[in-house]
Amino acid sequence: MANPFAHIELSTDDVGAAKKFYKSLFGWKLKDLPAMGYTMIDVGKGTGGGMMKKQMPEQPTMWLPYVQVDSVKKTVDKAKKAGANAMVEYQAIGDMGAIGVLIDPAGAAFGVWEMGKPAPKRAKKAAKKKKKKSGKR
Repeated sequence: MANPFAHIELSTDDVGAAKKFYKSLFGWKLKDLPAMGYTMIDVGKGTGGGMMKKQMPEQPTMWLPYVQVDSVKKTVDKAKKAGANAMVEYQAIGDMGAIGVLIDPAGAAFGVWEMGKPAPKRAKKAAKKKKKKSGKR
């Protein structure tokens, strides 16, 4: 499949209650990322996701699926030309990647996810060498 679902995210007013409910229902492994105000969901096999507090009061409590793409910016432009509305045109998520959030012409919300680029191998090797040298006496 060219563009699989990559991540599914729950926005809710009560993350604690949602974590308790879904963990007891499905046995999901949950990992809190306090610095991000986010809880990662590990479903084992299949597409995982996350939970977070709603970003704005008028935002509905809902699950939002994300589709993996090569370029958020290009996909958002293409979707807008096809009749979608962009709620989030582009938002970097640290060095992990970037997202966009769209509403399709029928009113359904979905996100797009672009993976971050891995660090060049040369930079990793140079950092290891530097660390090794500084540890020698």
